[in-house]
Amino acid sequence: MKSRISADRWRVLLLVFVGLALFCSAGPALAKPSTAAKSGAAADSKTAAKAGASTAPKAAGEGFPPFPPLPGLNGGFVRGNFRLVNGQAAITASGDYFSRVALVLVLGAFALWMWICRFVDEDSRGLKVRSEFWNSVFIGAGAVGFLAVLCLPLFALGFLSLLASGGIPFGFYVAERNRRVPESSRIMTPHHLRGVMIRVAARFGIRLGGQAANEVHGPPIEFIGKSDSSGKSDRGKSRQVENSKGFMAAKELVYDAILRRSTDIHLEPKEDEMSVRLRIDGVMYPTEPFDRVVGDAVMNIFKVLGAMDITEKRRAQDGSFGAKLEQRQIDFRAATQGTRHGEKLSLRILDQSSSVNTLAGLGMRKKMQDAVRQIIHLPHGLLLSCGPTGAGKSTTLYASLRDVDSYQLNVITVEDPIEYKMANVNQIEINTKSGQTFAGSLRSILRQDPDVLMIGEIRDAETATIACQAANTGHMVFSTVHANDAITALYRLLELGVEPFMVANSLSAVLGQRLVRRLCKECRQSYKPTREVLERLEIPADRIDQFFRPPGKTPDVCPECNGLGYLGRTGIYELLIINDELRDLIREKAPASKIKLATKRNGMLTMKQEGIRLLAQGITSVDELERVVK
Repeated sequence: MKSRISADRWRVLLLVFVGLALFCSAGPALAKPSTAAKSGAAADSKTAAKAGASTAPKAAGEGFPPFPPLPGLNGGFVRGNFRLVNGQAAITASGDYFSRVALVLVLGAFALWMWICRFVDEDSRGLKVRSEFWNSVFIGAGAVGFLAVLCLPLFALGFLSLLASGGIPFGFYVAERNRRVPESSRIMTPHHLRGVMIRVAARFGIRLGGQAANEVHGPPIEFIGKSDSSGKSDRGKSRQVENSKGFMAAKELVYDAILRRSTDIHLEPKEDEMSVRLRIDGVMYPTEPFDRVVGDAVMNIFKVLGAMDITEKRRAQDGSFGAKLEQRQIDFRAATQGTRHGEKLSLRILDQSSSVNTLAGLGMRKKMQDAVRQIIHLPHGLLLSCGPTGAGKSTTLYASLRDVDSYQLNVITVEDPIEYKMANVNQIEINTKSGQTFAGSLRSILRQDPDVLMIGEIRDAETATIACQAANTGHMVFSTVHANDAITALYRLLELGVEPFMVANSLSAVLGQRLVRRLCKECRQSYKPTREVLERLEIPADRIDQFFRPPGKTPDVCPECNGLGYLGRTGIYELLIINDELRDLIREKAPASKIKLATKRNGMLTMKQEGIRLLAQGITSVDELERVVK
């Protein structure tokens, strides 16, 4: 058990100390004479008594000379404050050792110091920002500051020392804690100070900032609707829902989801409520539900913003809208579907500021990253990224496109829909309602002299055939396909009806991938794995000393991951590079077992083997790896 005095006890002790110091300073003033006349009379009587008793024995201390007389006070001595007027002393406050203004300033500084100590203690414990260290710093700095203001002869110098002893540590603490919280939760920023001023003024009935002050109320997020005709931004849609019921609840829901790093929001109707679930790092978490009336109002707000028909409750609809939050643009994709209890809504959050922009940020090991980069820069070919929904396939393709020089090459993408906007890239969005499909768009794109093509997804035989033909005719093609692993993706193309020789000639590589959650570095726990776990993972017992896992149920919630045990995600990959041996096997439509043997001879590591590398490095846990990889 730690032998330390709590912060509250230190503050009580210092309060007692300052009180005693003030009492000792003011104590002698209690014995003061009331007026200058009484002081002069007392002085005369004492002088006469001493003259009459000159022959009496002297008491201790009577041999010292008297205090020098003050001009203008008839030689008397008065305790108190005085000032010189025309060279003469004039009493301003008889009996006071200190200025009442100075006393009020010191007591105000003491109250402020007590409040700061309380705030730092609670805030540092909640954020786990070196709580014991900062408590000690503020208590020690406060003690030094109050000693300075009581002991220094000049009050102004002492008071400035007091302010510096409290302000400097507070500045350093604010800088450290602001680095660990999102921008909206930072303190002492212009936005924070402006909000404090507006809220304080509102308590006294004063409205500051006019209409702009209303933006402070509620989360600092602004919705931007889309028009139903052109799909462009329509701020009229935003103004239309601002006064609607449930608007503030919709803002709080979206703002809370973004702060929690959510990628999806699900509104699911029940008999008497609207349940809300957030997908964070690929896992669904329930949150506080709405009552049915408010939940329906929130859903209607999202439908209006996405230019959907709010009267249609049974037919599936989809739309999109945007939002501005802290100087960054966020896009949303909304999709509705009728269910037994009512209409369900799924809201996908597309935040470009949190997306991966480079191949280095995907989490590949260096050797695989170099191999993928070499394939990307081939003059022609087909690179497929495969995996289930939510495996990060589109993110991999966007990172690959960013590695291509889009200023020297003609880069065109066909997507459904466009998820992230890229500079100097011709992005085309599929619109099935108007008859625009992947296959139809690809035929026209091939007449646009492209160098690099990105196809959002190969869904049918026609799209797969055109993609392979484009790769065989001098274009570099990137695309995705739904398959469990890289070898299965080969047979997926064959099952779609593409000729084996065309697949063998066009395909350059297949990248299988999954996303696993990263363990929180602040709260992860190490342990020694059992023999059963090592045997299940096919790991020799002498190769692994420890694994890591999220903490169990503890009373203290980690501020980094909010008690989830995981923070962010990384990818695990398997790269199947098509060589001459594999091309011959594909042309012959060889069974999967022969292709697996050939890939092992070529040194390909499976996703499970790549995941074991992450286990050894403490990046993820055994449970998480087994959740996503078979």
